[in-house]
Amino acid sequence: MRWSDLRRSGNVEDRRGMSGGGKVAIGGIGMIIVLAIGLLTGQDPSEILSNLQQGQETEQVQTAPAGPRPDDRTAEFVKAVLGSTEDVWGKIYSENGSQYQQPKLQIFENATQSGCGGASSAMGPFYCPADQKVYIDLSFCDELRDKFNAPGDFAVAYVVAHEVGHHVQQLMGISEELQRQRGRISESEYNKLSVKLELQADFLAGVWANHANKMDNILEPGDLEAALTAANAIGDDKLQKQSQGYIVPDAFTHGTSKQRMYWFKKGFETGDLNQGKYDDIQ
Repeated sequence: MRWSDLRRSGNVEDRRGMSGGGKVAIGGIGMIIVLAIGLLTGQDPSEILSNLQQGQETEQVQTAPAGPRPDDRTAEFVKAVLGSTEDVWGKIYSENGSQYQQPKLQIFENATQSGCGGASSAMGPFYCPADQKVYIDLSFCDELRDKFNAPGDFAVAYVVAHEVGHHVQQLMGISEELQRQRGRISESEYNKLSVKLELQADFLAGVWANHANKMDNILEPGDLEAALTAANAIGDDKLQKQSQGYIVPDAFTHGTSKQRMYWFKKGFETGDLNQGKYDDIQ
């Protein structure tokens, strides 16, 4: 990906080397472990959870040594990609008679606090609608290459653009509408709506790539394949198969590998927001 000449965003908070204070939410496998400890020790699981969270309440402390870091290039790249998304969405919004509200992006290391609660690097990149920020631990970029076999700068760019896509959905009121359904419908039905949200974010990432290439000629041979490889690697079906050996479609929250690749590619090929309306995603 040609990115050296791209404008760097000024909306990046670089908190590498700073410990994340506050309570880190425990869910899924973490909660199962807490319950298991309670059964083995006879302790109240809520008391164990409280003690764990109290132990996590620490002040943010600067721990990074002075001088260059091995991931400085990746941090610079993320700033360039965010700057490109600002330029693309700013242009699209302007052409439609409105003004794009730019999100912030926080680069963190190991753990941090977001408007949506505590977060750790194990969660991967995410967007928090409460504070309209994208969060990313740059170690995920190494995982994308080494664990998910999705190398290349454009694979990382796809992930960043996907999270910015969630910000666009927030501005459009789509995310808020989904949140209203929480608790009103069954978990499996809510998961289906969540899948539609994620697939539309993939589509929006493709729309960004289309416009960014027209504006700045960013694509090099193999870039599109790198993004599709990343989309394929993080599909629900593939991740479930790798982690538990079988697939549970009702538990999908992000879409299958095939779906994710399809909607990113459609966004890239059309560059047309009307081709990926939320109600039409399937």
